[in-house]
Amino acid sequence: MIVRIRTNIGQWRVEKVSPSSTPNDILSEIKETRPHVEFQHNLSFDPACTKPLEMNQTLKDQKISHGSMIYCKVDPSSAATNTGPGAGNGNGVNGADANSDSNDGNGNGNSDPKHMKRVIRPDGSIELVHDPNAATADHAFRKGMMPLRDMKMKWTLQEFVDMDNQFVFKIEAQKERWIGEGGVSVDMESANHFQSYLRTFAFQRQRFGYLYGKFVDVPEDEDEKNKLPQKETLFGTELPDSEIKHFAKNQQVLVEAIYEPPQECDPNAPEGFVALDDPMEGQVEAVASLLGLRKVGWIFGHPPREKGFQMSSAEIVMAAELQIECAEDVAQTPFVTVKVTVADDGNVSMEAFQVSKQCMEMVAEEALVVGENPGFCYVSDTFTAIQEGKESRTIENNFFLTVVPINQHATETFVSEFPKANRDHDTRQQSHDEMKKQLSKSGSAGWTFIDLLADFNLLIYLTKFLDIETDIPKICRSIVNRDIPLEEGYKLIIASMAGLDGAY
Repeated sequence: MIVRIRTNIGQWRVEKVSPSSTPNDILSEIKETRPHVEFQHNLSFDPACTKPLEMNQTLKDQKISHGSMIYCKVDPSSAATNTGPGAGNGNGVNGADANSDSNDGNGNGNSDPKHMKRVIRPDGSIELVHDPNAATADHAFRKGMMPLRDMKMKWTLQEFVDMDNQFVFKIEAQKERWIGEGGVSVDMESANHFQSYLRTFAFQRQRFGYLYGKFVDVPEDEDEKNKLPQKETLFGTELPDSEIKHFAKNQQVLVEAIYEPPQECDPNAPEGFVALDDPMEGQVEAVASLLGLRKVGWIFGHPPREKGFQMSSAEIVMAAELQIECAEDVAQTPFVTVKVTVADDGNVSMEAFQVSKQCMEMVAEEALVVGENPGFCYVSDTFTAIQEGKESRTIENNFFLTVVPINQHATETFVSEFPKANRDHDTRQQSHDEMKKQLSKSGSAGWTFIDLLADFNLLIYLTKFLDIETDIPKICRSIVNRDIPLEEGYKLIIASMAGLDGAY
């Protein structure tokens, strides 16, 4: 079983683990060849290292399988590979995926040496250390890399070609999306609240939010329904714990709620905003899970743009990073991007997209950078992009986009009345008075107490006052299944918090 680890100095592979191994076993394998490595951020599910792995749970329990990608950040000066006598032979932890292991001339294997230099220690052992001058070396193999002879003393032509091909991308538009004809359907009330806030600023401020809902699988026919999961094979032999994920052709993304995390409007930022740390992130994910929801996409609003300019390079990169996070790898995912703006006639325009797998690969390899022209993604100097048979230092953003059909629906389970969090200059702010205003409608116009309580943003607000481990699960259970009545005690507590009097 192979687990890939993307670090801030390159990509590693750990091979001597199994589904029953734990993240601690991965660390042990890394220590065999990098005994002095110091972790700045421990093993995590996401590139930002905000979702750490449970160190004592098995990889299988955490849904980490053959080929999965996990992340960490290390001190570059501590990540050298000791290749002297008695050091590991490199079979457990390898460097970049594309066979970039090298030799020191004595047959000893190194891992990921492209930004390293050789030093001889007092005991005679050879060690690779991070070279801060690699990016400026005039004789480097590629910009930001060491010279070939510093990686390995002898090269064959095929080894050189294979090495070079790792940094070449032949740009191709992706013709098929990963969502079926159902596309994405957004709850009308949630979408209206989002665009109404943007309209407050005449759509001149950019803002984003996360879409919470479900991926709905509806097989097209009986053959598709009865298809058994397949396993990856190596020379005809099935690999254990390597089921290939199949996405139904008419899969739909059903958006039931929108959550807007803390952010600051910044016209000078490439995205037009700066995302801030969210102290409520854990509560948001917990409430979503209790309601049977998950993060299925993101939405952003922007000022009107010239015709044909769909997404900026910064938005392309952010979409790719979020798709990678959802797929837990560079792989197919129904995760969707929705953008909102105002058309020339003053009507709101809402469109949906996905970025291609090649875009995800290039973002994962840090081959794409944001440049001065937001209509193009710039290619890092370390990499080469071939577009229409010619080398290109920029790629038009639309090459990376696939269009997703978009619809609206009225959710049958939730409401979206409570003020949204993290908004400035809004006429309504989250408070007990707003909770009273909403819950006081109970018993009128057909509303029940549980109907009005079934508000994603209201439930997140309640986690500040009720226990997320004991109270919130019981409330969410009654929301998801209306046959389970909400305990009177919770009605009394919530009504008291809201300052409600009389029947509710």
